[in-house]
Amino acid sequence: MRHGISYRKLNKTGEHRKALFKNMLNSLIKYEQIITTLPKAKELKPQIDKVITIGKKNILSNKKKLFSKLQDKKSVTKVFDELSKRYSSRKGGYSRVLKAGYRTGDDAPMAVIELVDRNPEAKKIDKPKIVKNKEDEKKTDQKVASK
Repeated sequence: MRHGISYRKLNKTGEHRKALFKNMLNSLIKYEQIITTLPKAKELKPQIDKVITIGKKNILSNKKKLFSKLQDKKSVTKVFDELSKRYSSRKGGYSRVLKAGYRTGDDAPMAVIELVDRNPEAKKIDKPKIVKNKEDEKKTDQKVASK
């Protein structure tokens, strides 16, 4: 009889797996869509659903519980401020896993995990803004050179 098949170990130690999923949860909350391997995405889906469910009840103990899991203040505030309001009428199924082909290097199955009804502007958070006019670019270069 096969015991202990509750989750995938992903060929990692317990501490490494815990840190991996903490970082992936923070990235998924921040960008609302990430690309990863299929087994990691399938393991991440129940975790992000539980995080959003905890965030729907705005009490101090839930904030402490989420902060101990995520260890990122910005992620916790986003869950309580934005995501809990967005999914207040939904009873579950806050994320989806879409298969995305195979990685070229090692042929690993890839997947996109994203939040349902996601904000498409969330992916552009860290990208620098592009200057559209060449005149504006020259003015900024002159200011930098004069300093």
